[in-house]
Amino acid sequence: MLKYALGIDVSKKDIHVCLSMIDSKQQVKVKASSKFANTTQGFKELLVWVSRHKKESDIPLVNVIEATGVYYEACALFLFKAGLSVAIVLPNKAKKYLQALGLRTKNDKIDAIGLSRMGAEQCLELWQPMDEFFYTLRAMTRHHQSLQELKTNINNQLHADEHSIYSSKAVIKQLKKLITTIEKQLEETDQRIHDHLYNNDQVAEKLDHIIDIKGLGYMTVATILAETNGFALFKSTSQLVRYSGYDVIENQSGGHRGKTKISKKGNSHIRRAMFMPAFNVVRYEKGLFKIFFERILARHNQKMKAYVAVQKKLLVMIYTLWKKNEAFKPNHQIITSGNEETVPSFALTGGQPNEVAPA
Repeated sequence: MLKYALGIDVSKKDIHVCLSMIDSKQQVKVKASSKFANTTQGFKELLVWVSRHKKESDIPLVNVIEATGVYYEACALFLFKAGLSVAIVLPNKAKKYLQALGLRTKNDKIDAIGLSRMGAEQCLELWQPMDEFFYTLRAMTRHHQSLQELKTNINNQLHADEHSIYSSKAVIKQLKKLITTIEKQLEETDQRIHDHLYNNDQVAEKLDHIIDIKGLGYMTVATILAETNGFALFKSTSQLVRYSGYDVIENQSGGHRGKTKISKKGNSHIRRAMFMPAFNVVRYEKGLFKIFFERILARHNQKMKAYVAVQKKLLVMIYTLWKKNEAFKPNHQIITSGNEETVPSFALTGGQPNEVAPA
């Protein structure tokens, strides 16, 4: 035997598990399946069950968990603290893998078997939990975004009611009162995020270096740090670009030449946060972003492609300033190559991000 793999399909109440092993002939065999409660007690029972069925202590074990909302986090953290190797698989990746196996039926037990087989056959990247500081920051920034989206929806409803033929004064009054309440909560959340960032001296120092870029506020940086765990697990800008969905994908086969665009297969919170700052840094003409924007615009003659290019470049600059803990230099040269299409960092094409500009 080469490796054990435990597939874990998580729901709100239960976790379905399947323990498989793979031998030197690359054959995967299911050893056992079971179900436990998605609670701390259930996780303890899972460890006992695994130790009973995994006889060989010298053979490695990897635990493969499908990222189901936030319900998987408690189980993943428990196993990680227990000293086990944990790999997190996105639902779309797990779904495609099961389809490739030819499985037509879908239920929790079959999903656990598929995850177990995936872990046995593949060398998956191991997961590490976020720092508690950034977990807290992520909760606050996502709550701020939800409030902002709610305010936009209610503003749209208010506008419609005020201009309808038969409007209700009572409804309009309640909507205005609701908007006032949301605005107050936004201010409170904004202040909590600010205080949380500046209660950490190391984070505050790096943050001040980054927000020296005119047009880039601390809320944008806070969102990026919260979604990336402070860039802790990123070793290169290319990893960050892929994680954020700014990586370029091609659609070409034989004589067919499809559109080249960004994948958007990444963290949408980051792309949403970068949307408005890209307009701001071009408008304020800071750090040669205006020159970079005009160069991409002249090549492709599409403003949104050029703004997406600025989004990606600004994100990479935030990452660089954070990692090096350096101050922003307005005259720092951005364009390091004469041909953007030959350098992945600059070859940005694609349409407008899925997210809309914050109200």
